[in-house]
Amino acid sequence: MQIFPAIDLRGGQVVRLYQGDYDKETVYAQDPCAVARSFLAAGARYLHVVDLDGARDGMLANFETIAAIVKQGGLYIEVGGGIRTEDRIRRYLDLGVGRCILGTIAVRDFDFTARMAQTYGDRIAVGVDARDGYVAVSGWKELSAERGVDFCRRLRDAGVQTVIYTDISRDGAEQGTNLALYRELAEIEGLDITASGGVSSIEELKELQRIGTRAAILGKALYTGRLDLKTVIAEVGAC
Repeated sequence: MQIFPAIDLRGGQVVRLYQGDYDKETVYAQDPCAVARSFLAAGARYLHVVDLDGARDGMLANFETIAAIVKQGGLYIEVGGGIRTEDRIRRYLDLGVGRCILGTIAVRDFDFTARMAQTYGDRIAVGVDARDGYVAVSGWKELSAERGVDFCRRLRDAGVQTVIYTDISRDGAEQGTNLALYRELAEIEGLDITASGGVSSIEELKELQRIGTRAAILGKALYTGRLDLKTVIAEVGAC
């Protein structure tokens, strides 16, 4: 299973939010590049980066910071947050980003998302963030009328290969991830699922791996020391 340590950016700093609440922010580092280097030193091959300012405001507020992380090299990087036009996709891919994550735009302009999936293939992923089972958009502030699992099936049918699914209620809470949800998602044939939100133990990661989850994103549990990245990679693998 691929392990993606996460760097969430706000104002150029590495932060974590509690359940997506911008008013419940903890700053963990001033230097995102140094954090990326520490993940690489621990054996990471993948990195998940989110521009939280972009997710909320639709602007590429942390573009230069992300460019600096990419320039360091050594990591396959996926980026999300505020990517709502093809021009922005191209700008990130031209930087050397491995994959762009579409979020709000996937809900609001499904046809655009399908076109981008057809055009860029596995270099496009969709981030499906759900609260109480329903898709949330605009930095998790608004709920749509569609169930997250149903949306994932539509995405698969439209040609999307990878979905990063976050249960917002578990994000940043260190109370465990929603394994029942990922078991349901694993039944969607032809779709690679990345688990995100609340992953906080090796046992959970091994269960996610067992049911066929393609990847997992590790956030707060790394920053608080609850999980050790080097140990996770050694025990779960990063193939």
